[in-house]
Amino acid sequence: MTSTNEDRVPGGELPPFAELVLDLIERIPPGRVMTYGDVAEYLEQGGPRQVGRVLALYGGAVAWWRVVRADGALLPGHEQRALAAYRVEGTPLRVGRGPAAGSRAAESLPRVDLKLARWDGR
Repeated sequence: MTSTNEDRVPGGELPPFAELVLDLIERIPPGRVMTYGDVAEYLEQGGPRQVGRVLALYGGAVAWWRVVRADGALLPGHEQRALAAYRVEGTPLRVGRGPAAGSRAAESLPRVDLKLARWDGR
């Protein structure tokens, strides 16, 4: 997760949608997750790709691993960091079908068990 100033509004502030996304992510309890689509649906704004863009640009300071793909696969390129965080937080995992598409992970990785780990925002 990286951060850049190119998408900030004048004065260095975050765009309003980014603030909403990051505020919601900060509320996701340890050991629980939301999908990118869940975040957009909860906020009634944007879509999964817009949520992903916010995380790519500004997500380094929040628990980015608590927002996952709809299939529970670990974020390509960040698998080991996410897996370590899930294990520390006790996030329910299940045996995966191998790494996510686009992943360079050689080993078969678990996936987040969305039936047990999904948080509804309440």
